[in-house]
Amino acid sequence: MGLFKKKADPLSERARALSSEIAALEAQIKQLDTQLQQPQTRPRLRSTARPRGPAVPAAPAPPREPVFEQVDHDRVKSQTEPETSKAHCNELDVRKLELAGTWRRLKNHFQGPPANNPKLVNYLAAGSIQGLRPMRYEKRVARNRVVALTLLLLIALGGIAAFLFKHR
Repeated sequence: MGLFKKKADPLSERARALSSEIAALEAQIKQLDTQLQQPQTRPRLRSTARPRGPAVPAAPAPPREPVFEQVDHDRVKSQTEPETSKAHCNELDVRKLELAGTWRRLKNHFQGPPANNPKLVNYLAAGSIQGLRPMRYEKRVARNRVVALTLLLLIALGGIAAFLFKHR
């Protein structure tokens, strides 16, 4: 039976295949490099002839300028107003209890930052990547696992409690 058998991840299988292909290419490069470095059978002779065309002295390469990306300075300068202002503080400069702000901060704390690549998130949620299950399926599996472990814990605690009450 395949109960305790872990299913193979298609992405890790592909990564393994690519790494073995890279290793084979590196071995081939090494072999070609050693063939190139070996001395050839005929002796190398130095040519006394000069190359045709005008001789151009090698000019030093111009110093490379650092490349900087463009920054939208307006977006950087127009930061949002801080959450605390004079209206949020009492006469002792202590922050007032504001339920709406507290709720928003708590919700933002548990929500986490927005995704860097929303298109990838949509693909993962819909299961559009071949070989990967949709996110709803993965959530359901995780939820069922938590429910099963909770039930197992409750049964174990009930057994311990029954054992302790029986032997009192």
